[in-house]
Amino acid sequence: MNFSCSLWQDNSMSVKHFAFAKFSEVTEQCFLLFTLILLMFLASLVGNALIAIAIWTNPVLHTPMYFFLANLSLLEIGYTCSVIPKMLQSLVSEVRGISREGCATQMFFFTFFGISECCLLAAMAFDRYMAICSPLHYAIRMSRGVCVHLAMVSWGVGCMVGLGQTNYIFSLDFCGPCEIDHFFCDLPPILALACGDTSHNEVAVFVVAILCISSPFLLIIASYGRILAAVWIMPSPEGRQKALSTCSSHLLVVTLFYGSASVTYLRPKASHSPGIDKLLALFYTVVTSMLNPIIYSLRNKEVKAALRRTLDKKIVLTHR
Repeated sequence: MNFSCSLWQDNSMSVKHFAFAKFSEVTEQCFLLFTLILLMFLASLVGNALIAIAIWTNPVLHTPMYFFLANLSLLEIGYTCSVIPKMLQSLVSEVRGISREGCATQMFFFTFFGISECCLLAAMAFDRYMAICSPLHYAIRMSRGVCVHLAMVSWGVGCMVGLGQTNYIFSLDFCGPCEIDHFFCDLPPILALACGDTSHNEVAVFVVAILCISSPFLLIIASYGRILAAVWIMPSPEGRQKALSTCSSHLLVVTLFYGSASVTYLRPKASHSPGIDKLLALFYTVVTSMLNPIIYSLRNKEVKAALRRTLDKKIVLTHR
């Protein structure tokens, strides 16, 4: 279907509707990609939902570490749901359009959940630092109230950044072309469609990326630097192994999330390639969200036990 920008504008000559670029001209390739993404999307939803339910329904997991993990699972659900359904529709339908308001809404929620996750991963690293480096004061310094406040700050920062960035970008005029060379309304491809000088907006996106991606990442690095120093001087090999095992899952998730986000948003504009950006987008919106529950459940005996209890309860209720 050929989308003409003249059909997507009103009298103000600013584009009011956009269209996502086609994944492929080959129908079989689109169907294969649709099937793979749908399976990963469902696995992500089910996995993250099960982890959140298992944590909330098992009192033994009502600790700061698992409180943050439950929040992470909820963020992952929102993160994928803000992008994947529209992506799936574009794969199998000729209706690939999205209104300006719909695009702004998608950008807000994607940014909101993504930035919140950046901040929450830093809070989780701080929790591990307090547990390993200050175990005697851990219960006081990481009380339920402190954990709730850290989670609220993470969600609040994500909301403010999402509102600010979305409002700043969609205050621009879009004169055409109207086709977004991407799978969803991400910041760089939308900026590429704006009229006139967008250098100030590009600087704003980069500054926010520095503050909201690099700053939490540096806090994570500092926390794990102190953790490694504390683990190094532990006299017991068993103690060292236990301390490192509690951090390994989080470190792996941080590497996957921050690695893809940094390559996407901290690269110079000149080095951006639509093909590479699309592959990275598929990775950090679909693959990482699917892998997170697998990483935490496979590497954590308490989560595995809680998941088994939750599933057993559901089976019993089903057979009644």
